Amino acid sequence: MSDILTEDEIGQLGFLSVGKDVRISRFARFYAPEKISIGNHVRIDDFCVLSGKITIGNYIHIAVYSAIFGGEAGVTLNDFCNISSRVSIYALSDDYSGETMTNPMVLDKYKNVEQKPVLLGKHVIVGSGCVILPGAYLAEGASFGALSLIKGETEAWSINAGIPSRKIKERSNKLLTLEEEFIKNEGEKNA
Repeated sequence: MSDILTEDEIGQLGFLSVGKDVRISRFARFYAPEKISIGNHVRIDDFCVLSGKITIGNYIHIAVYSAIFGGEAGVTLNDFCNISSRVSIYALSDDYSGETMTNPMVLDKYKNVEQKPVLLGKHVIVGSGCVILPGAYLAEGASFGALSLIKGETEAWSINAGIPSRKIKERSNKLLTLEEEFIKNEGEKNA
């Protein structure tokens, strides 16, 4: 038996939608898969956990031990995003103030869970161990160094790192030319 789910096994998971050339590890876990849309040419590695409303674009890799919690607000990964290992993305978070209780075993009326959508633009790359908080907007082409804490809005085509993350310098957008060539060549192969 392969460590990658077959097309039939992926279909049985009950995703909202699934594209072609999707490779999912047999060891990944999905909660509320009916709220998860997966595009074309997507790879989800071992021990990833995806839960809630999640939209995954095309040509996306989600590396081992990463977790995406979309809740009802949702997480969107646009085309060509790369999520390195042990990344955690949250569209929801408990209130840590002490004014309310926390954890999923407590009734909602005793909690104050914040939910805000998270959006990763096209060509975003997130380094190993990063944490992305509710309401984050990672603009097109932004990159984030390992172990960064990402919140709020970021600049397009920037290189960022730190806790909290901050812009270090500009990122080249030369890869847009490579994207055009890649799409043209892939389109010719699939015609």
